[in-house]
Amino acid sequence: MSVVKRTELSISTHLRNEFVDVTDKVKSIINESGVKDGFILLYVPHTTAAVTINEDYDPSVRRDILDKLTELVPHGAGYAHIEGNADSHIKSSLIGPSEFIPIRDGNIELGRWQGIFFCEFDGPRSRKLLVEVND
Repeated sequence: MSVVKRTELSISTHLRNEFVDVTDKVKSIINESGVKDGFILLYVPHTTAAVTINEDYDPSVRRDILDKLTELVPHGAGYAHIEGNADSHIKSSLIGPSEFIPIRDGNIELGRWQGIFFCEFDGPRSRKLLVEVND
């Protein structure tokens, strides 16, 4: 397998904690690559952001995830990290910096209700998502 297309998505976030749907952007990159069978790698090079795959049909699922993460890891809860964003580092570690997804017949292999989300935990900011399409 080899890298066919490598690109960087620019993402602007508007809230401290936010899920940004990037599914259509990722699908567009796959289409541009011409890859029919392979995989795509998504990677977030930030320590206070992440990427995840979850339900894309009902937006309340995203809100529920963010609410539960905030409950489990609240902002300003007396952490040792002096920058004041320890909760953001913890949340990004819980979600993770990467996703690896198969491509079959030119389509990303997401489940019926799944979408791809850039996860912001220290916004608002200008961020990037690295994308590699491999055949």
